[in-house]
Amino acid sequence: MILKGVIPVITSAYDDRSPAKINPTINENAPAVEAVIFTFSHLIEKYVVENYPCENVGELRLAHGSTPVYCLEYQGRKYGFSKTWVGAPACAASVEEIREILNTRKIIHFGGAGCLDKDIARGKVMVPTEAYRDEGTSYHYAPASDYIRIRNSNIVEAFMRKSGIPYVPGKTWTTDAFYRETVSSFEKHKADGCICVEMEGSAVQAVCDFRGLEVYMFFTGGDLLDAPEWTNRKEEGQIKHTQHDSGHFEIALALAEYTADL
Repeated sequence: MILKGVIPVITSAYDDRSPAKINPTINENAPAVEAVIFTFSHLIEKYVVENYPCENVGELRLAHGSTPVYCLEYQGRKYGFSKTWVGAPACAASVEEIREILNTRKIIHFGGAGCLDKDIARGKVMVPTEAYRDEGTSYHYAPASDYIRIRNSNIVEAFMRKSGIPYVPGKTWTTDAFYRETVSSFEKHKADGCICVEMEGSAVQAVCDFRGLEVYMFFTGGDLLDAPEWTNRKEEGQIKHTQHDSGHFEIALALAEYTADL
């Protein structure tokens, strides 16, 4: 079976229906938090640990190492926080395994993304509305389709408007091979309305849909593909207006607080 969308994807090998041989552990007695905030940035992790009262409550493990899971209190409410890994399979595993450590139904997902539109400035907040599934993980959790809808994009947009945070809504292109973001693929996805490219969005949405979790996501505009040659659009050592900008954690925490009242 081949999809009829922008780029054909082989789907006959995927199975999103039969029972799994291995299942994640859900600890109903784990500490309850309003939401878990995931970052990809080691610098943001350092910032949070140094500036918020964080309690280390566990760790997420992969073969190449582990990363701590924290619980922090803000404005009288408790939230989880952890650094996840780049790429759909590893990031999806973090979402699957977090509920062995913390009891939550909500995930805040944010990180950097490449821009497909030169008019979107570096550091600009982007809110994905749909994600093109150019990765394999999501097909194990959701029926085959070109796009998956980012279900809570309207809530994230409402939060951005209420908070006075400038943002750009649009489709995202999720790929698992950033060194194969080809000229042809870029042109097709931009023409189809995608404003950014990243590596995890469609998979995280699929996992959350499958597990009955609510996910709220936004991206930080980064490098630019919409140019004669790719450009990183930042100075050496720059943190401001990058995915390592601690200001975007503040946005994520405020978003977690906003969704706690829903």
